[in-house]
Amino acid sequence: MKKVTVFTKNNCIQCKMTKRFLEENNVDFDERNISEDDNAIDYLKDQGFQAVPVVEATGFDTIAGFRPDMLKKLAV
Repeated sequence: MKKVTVFTKNNCIQCKMTKRFLEENNVDFDERNISEDDNAIDYLKDQGFQAVPVVEATGFDTIAGFRPDMLKKLAV
């Protein structure tokens, strides 16, 4: 089973759209909010990301930004 993690921050429209898309397509995910979790910020920086949302899923390429075309692959 794939594990999906969505990195978000407060007041981020693209983050809200990403979470809504996943919920509407019945994709279970864990959320890590960088506004509340300094470790999540450090983790994303270490991975080379400078913006959210970032979606990580076991067996899939990491998705940066709101990308419904790529998020659809997680819903299968």
